[in-house]
Amino acid sequence: MPTRRNQNSQNHQDRRGFASMDPDRQRDIAAEGGRAVHRSGNAHEFDCREARAAGRKGGEARGGRNDH
Repeated sequence: MPTRRNQNSQNHQDRRGFASMDPDRQRDIAAEGGRAVHRSGNAHEFDCREARAAGRKGGEARGGRNDH
């Protein structure tokens, strides 16, 4: 018979902290972090060349697949 911990892990009910929050609340917290880093002047902003390189790297990591 599985232990209670194993049952919870299988059911994904043992989420704690950020993962257990409502998705809208997670989004609000993440957005506030983004606004804070921009206010402090420490945010990195991609130029078009960096963005293009990052997109290419992401495409390579996916193996060129177009599934979502």
